[in-house]
Amino acid sequence: MMNTTIHLSTISDLISLLQCGQTHHPLISIVDFGQVGQHVKSETKISTDFYSIMCKKTCNQQIRYGKNAFDFNEGSLICISPKQVITIDGSDEANESMKGWGLFFHPDLIRDSFLGNIIKDYSFFTYEMSEALHLSEKEESILKETLVNIQQELTDNFDDFSQHIIVANIDLLLKYCQRFYGRQFITRKHSHSDILTKIEKELHAYLHSSELHQNGLPSVSFLADKVCLSPGYLSDLLKKEIGMNAQEFIHYHIIEEAKNILRNSNMSIAELSYTLGFEYPQYFSKLFKKKTGVSPVFYRSSN
Repeated sequence: MMNTTIHLSTISDLISLLQCGQTHHPLISIVDFGQVGQHVKSETKISTDFYSIMCKKTCNQQIRYGKNAFDFNEGSLICISPKQVITIDGSDEANESMKGWGLFFHPDLIRDSFLGNIIKDYSFFTYEMSEALHLSEKEESILKETLVNIQQELTDNFDDFSQHIIVANIDLLLKYCQRFYGRQFITRKHSHSDILTKIEKELHAYLHSSELHQNGLPSVSFLADKVCLSPGYLSDLLKKEIGMNAQEFIHYHIIEEAKNILRNSNMSIAELSYTLGFEYPQYFSKLFKKKTGVSPVFYRSSN
């Protein structure tokens, strides 16, 4: 079977696809998935030009982003930014039994607002489907209350304050999502400790392999792939667990390796920087001083 690809440019395109009534605003809509008139067929690929926040409840259906699949269970929330491509899997019968809700809003709605400047700080929009937020009943109820506030502004008489209130409530909903993800990081602490152990081993192995000389400094994406996580999720996990993001984690271990070499060899600073995968010695020296407060030369002479 050939895959069908659908691109949705506007909120109206989404409403037309799902046949779920009329939208009250061209840049935002709340959809009750139990009320849609047209379901998306299995193996359909979808991309959009707007943000999607979906709480979906159904079994025997999966959504794929990239190579990873995610089964929707009770109270599972996913957040998708514009231009991401997702694939609907599972039976059409499961599709038709789907329940839940979706909040969809175009970047133009928030472009000139405070939220437009900070929305990229909500890193869960870059998470993989398998890293969805699993909501408790209380958490889902809190999000629904925020949706009710948005829906009231959309359906009541629109005035000069309405859009500001809508944007503020979207930001409030995103802040709740951020809080609930923090709770999820804590409740998954045991499994996360295994991930931390693995990435430390992977990073240590890379720093002592020929790959370092061939490919240069390890990237966040490289580490994330090793533990089957998205770069954003890994970075947030590390921030929660050890107080540093993924890039800082990499830099920390590189600087620690540099300290060992400085203490135990006569290697020049240039040779050391190339050994550690830096393209330019100046970049290594700058990073070393930023992280330690002293230059590599001073560190060597003081030890």
